[in-house]
Amino acid sequence: MSRPDILARLAAAHAHRAREDLLRRVRTIERVDGCRIVIDGKALLNFASNDYLGLAQHPALRDALTKAAAHWGVGATAAHLLGGHRQEHAALEEKLARWTGRERALLFSTGYMANLGVLTALLREDDLCVQDKLNHASLIDGARASGAQFKRYRHADAASAQQQLQSLPAAGALLATDGVFSMDGDVAPLAELAALCKTQHATLMIDDAHGIGVLGADGAGCGAALPQEDAPVLMATLGKALGVAGAFVAGSARLIDGLVQFARSYVYTTALPPALATAANAAIDIARDDDERRARLQQRIAQFRDGAAACGIALLPSPSAIQPVLIGTSDAALSASRYLETAGFYVPAIRAPTVPAGSARLRVTLSAAHTEGDVARLLDALALALPRARGAA
Repeated sequence: MSRPDILARLAAAHAHRAREDLLRRVRTIERVDGCRIVIDGKALLNFASNDYLGLAQHPALRDALTKAAAHWGVGATAAHLLGGHRQEHAALEEKLARWTGRERALLFSTGYMANLGVLTALLREDDLCVQDKLNHASLIDGARASGAQFKRYRHADAASAQQQLQSLPAAGALLATDGVFSMDGDVAPLAELAALCKTQHATLMIDDAHGIGVLGADGAGCGAALPQEDAPVLMATLGKALGVAGAFVAGSARLIDGLVQFARSYVYTTALPPALATAANAAIDIARDDDERRARLQQRIAQFRDGAAACGIALLPSPSAIQPVLIGTSDAALSASRYLETAGFYVPAIRAPTVPAGSARLRVTLSAAHTEGDVARLLDALALALPRARGAA
């Protein structure tokens, strides 16, 4: 009996996706200047970045990173447990814990690794993991890798989540949800979910990757609005609103101590470069103290939503910096994205399998670095792009 050729199988899957015009492709950015980027020699106004506060090129972060690199070098050279943990990491973990109102925090190299590490450390095969249907892929993959029973509930529906939790009443249970959903931009009903977890004796985990720095008191995120006892597991990333890279998990001392021992994606990987930890420390100071920057972002969000309504552009009900323009077919979304690029705007189309088939969209992301004029010009371009795209599809 011959074995299947797994490389040929991968190539066949690639060919099928190509026939469906669903191939993802990497675009190389040649230059960045705030919200302006250059791709293939063409200057574009970027509405695809998660740099919500405009910190990625902030002079204070650049200065902190270069000074720390001069002192520590470029890489951490080892895992945290094997000599890669430096003073810069410890200082950042302490600041993250204070900022989010948690007892302790633990750094991970990426948000994907943080979610994978937490879920596989906490869950066993006879446990239950319940998740929102629109959760990020890393939460889904972490649940599957844990071997636990995995059930999904209707988006942002606490009653549906309750039904799934009650399906295995004797199992250890964890309910995981995005705080801000990365493709729809809406916010999970965290207070309802926390109350549900109390009555069902389940543990609530919040992935606040798109809320940290932007929402909540002092920008500590939507997850930090709940006390540690109501939301025992809080994950967030450092590479979106904070403009750096990496991620962290915050919670009780017993959670963090356990993750240090059993989260394989923490134990068996090289630590975040110490210079990046220093830059993240500087970013938190700005994000925490600069309410004006958050207010400017909220102004751009309100301007975009009001302008879209005035132009007859339908948006999903998102209060966040993520503003999806739902189009429907992949062909129409691609057409709209291509038209916008010819007009000087970078707004990639989001298609299946990233979002469900038939819900292709333009995912507009706004930043405090965008000007009022930037948003006004995008609205004008969208008003032209969408009818053309839908007519051509």
